[in-house]
Amino acid sequence: MRSVRALALCAIVLTVSMLAGCGLVSSSGTFHDASLPGGQRPLDGAKLVVTSKSFTEGVLLGKITATYLAAAGAKVTDLTGAPGSASSRQAQLNGDADILWEYTGTGWVNYHNETETISDPQELWQRVHDIEKREHNLEWLPPANFNDTYAFGVSTPTAQRLGVKSLSDVAALPVRDRTFCVDDEFFSRADGFIPMLQKYGIPYNDPNGVPTGNVTRMDAGVVYTATAKSAPCNFGMIYTTDGRVKNLNLVVLDDDKKFFLPYSGAAVVRGEILDRYPQLRQLLGTISERLTNDLMQELNGRVDIDGEDPADVAYDWLKSEKLIE
Repeated sequence: MRSVRALALCAIVLTVSMLAGCGLVSSSGTFHDASLPGGQRPLDGAKLVVTSKSFTEGVLLGKITATYLAAAGAKVTDLTGAPGSASSRQAQLNGDADILWEYTGTGWVNYHNETETISDPQELWQRVHDIEKREHNLEWLPPANFNDTYAFGVSTPTAQRLGVKSLSDVAALPVRDRTFCVDDEFFSRADGFIPMLQKYGIPYNDPNGVPTGNVTRMDAGVVYTATAKSAPCNFGMIYTTDGRVKNLNLVVLDDDKKFFLPYSGAAVVRGEILDRYPQLRQLLGTISERLTNDLMQELNGRVDIDGEDPADVAYDWLKSEKLIE
């Protein structure tokens, strides 16, 4: 979900006339018409291009943003659902897109190749904000209250049976109970599985830590169901805002030694656009302050599990918050 692969040729040479050819198109082509309560139009006359990455959460955030800003009076071009991270990011750097939801961990590691682990979400956001402002004139607005980072989950019955709430609790278990399901990417990442085990004092391929036979590598999607069944593993690698966490009643273990980098979501706006429409700070902040891990799990689940359209989910949520009518 977060890996940034080498830019495809079309992304490198991306121009407005080539957007459709590079696949930078809406996930469903539309968002719902709405208006702000009382008919307010603080963005009347503004022209904005909203893009997003192609995975569910990125598209949802893009649809929420497009719907809300259009309700505020802007003429919004919806380019949500850009494949991978590269094309949406490149479009914003090129000036072909104005607003994109990003993750602080992605900005730090993937876009700027930083290796220092900063566990404090606010500090990490500030560091990323300052680099992006200086190097690209991109404004990372204050982060939302959700953190879509790596974590380990466990079924509720297994968590109760083993008495675990944190990764340190897992490290204190007998070796036979330290069984893990992970995907290949997480297994091989420099900030992934093996360094995490080292951090918690249960090194991989160690009879007193985590023997190789205690680890099953599988497709990321299968990890969730395997973890829910506690077979062949007690603990599985998950993303903290994935809809399957709530749907499968998984317990998210506390990363009490702060190994995993925060991936706080933040709306990123081109500097010249923010200068032109300063109202965007307050409008996007109104969205951001309402977003939590539990909420994103729910919204993601409505798309991934219930099969709803992201545009419908975005519209319904904005209405439920009385942000649009």
